[in-house]
Amino acid sequence: MKISQICALAVLLAVGSAMAFADGVNDPKIIIHGASSEDLIQGSCSQCVGVGMNFSFSVPASGSGSLFFTNKSGQNWTSLALIEQGHTVPAADIKCSSYLFMSCTAETLKNGNVEILLAGVKSRADWRDLGIPNGASFSIQFSCLKSNCWPGGLSFSGHANAVPEPETVALMVTGLGAIVSRRKMWKRSLKA
Repeated sequence: MKISQICALAVLLAVGSAMAFADGVNDPKIIIHGASSEDLIQGSCSQCVGVGMNFSFSVPASGSGSLFFTNKSGQNWTSLALIEQGHTVPAADIKCSSYLFMSCTAETLKNGNVEILLAGVKSRADWRDLGIPNGASFSIQFSCLKSNCWPGGLSFSGHANAVPEPETVALMVTGLGAIVSRRKMWKRSLKA
């Protein structure tokens, strides 16, 4: 290869890398984890608010900070849907992560609201794959590298176990498959 081609390739790689990380400065970020850094705390913590399967909250006035909650629903949570009320922050701009769930996605709903969906429980020997167990305390952290990227006071509603567990979905699909195959066999027997 010519030196000019190597230099062009190096410049192309550098520009591509810069473009991949260009929006990280302005993107709002939401992190769901235990009330004590990554770890869940069993029982209430002093700053935690007890919540049930459905609850609501607002982003701190400064646009960043942490909110603390305790699952008092009587059920273990295997998923958590956070719905932004007010069409303020586009789903494409939101970065989310969680130490408690396997996936975290943001999408715009048909009504224009944004849903941040946390689903799938991580394998943790101490919590037996429970996501957020009943009685455990957790936090929702709003952050950004640029100040006030989340609008202060933006309202959210939370809905636990909004998505069926994977085992339930697999069982339902298996049952539907059996019904469809039986129906096909029944139709063939009527035609014969």
